[in-house]
Amino acid sequence: MGMITRKHTCARRCGWVLTSSALILVLFVDPRAFAGPPFQTDDPEPVGFRHYEAYLFGTFDRTGGATFSQVPAVEFNWGAVPNLHIHLIVPGTYLSANGAYGIGDAEFGVKYRFVQESSKRPQVGAFPLIELPTGNRRLGLGNGQVWARLPLWVQKSYGPWTSYGGGGYQINRAPGMKDSLFAGWLLQREMTKRLTLGAEIYHQESQTVGGRQSTFVDAGGYYNVRQNLSFLFMAGHTVTGERHTVGYLGLYYTWGKG
Repeated sequence: MGMITRKHTCARRCGWVLTSSALILVLFVDPRAFAGPPFQTDDPEPVGFRHYEAYLFGTFDRTGGATFSQVPAVEFNWGAVPNLHIHLIVPGTYLSANGAYGIGDAEFGVKYRFVQESSKRPQVGAFPLIELPTGNRRLGLGNGQVWARLPLWVQKSYGPWTSYGGGGYQINRAPGMKDSLFAGWLLQREMTKRLTLGAEIYHQESQTVGGRQSTFVDAGGYYNVRQNLSFLFMAGHTVTGERHTVGYLGLYYTWGKG
């Protein structure tokens, strides 16, 4: 899943209003909107042992006449041990409300699969994430404090079909923010050896004091350019609650032993 000059007192007043508006906008936007590239719903499957993944991507979330984007953003996953990978995202962040651009909040996490998939049993995993306040909160580019997401994900495949989803709890004690629940589910199909398409429904409770919940419907997929290089894409919109239009475009590359 992502930025004026006037004189004397007018400059101060206008600057304060603009910065406050930008901050309000970013507080209503999930700084980590795209959990399982290119979708918001994630899966429990970690990167293989001694394998690596890298994503170069951009996201956008348009709401209230302004856009919050992560562009460019870099994601890196490392299969450190069997059934576990280490995860890091560092985004460039742009906020159209005030034209601010800079490093956004970085994300660090560990995905661990503790139930393996069988013919009758789905695989299950946890993916706790910590968002680090590396973005400038005054400009609306970050949360200002460390916050966390604690999800649980399940997945089952049937031939060319794969379905996964789950949900969790978000802990955010920054000013104006509050704890919330989130959940999503996705169904995707391998259309050809190169193309996979899917659709999801994703719900996020209000993340801000006085805010509203949002329910998204998104569609997208990925195209395999070659065995270890893919193009990812997604677009969606809210169907209830706060109005958002979201999108994701990215390149994915994987490598490793075996």
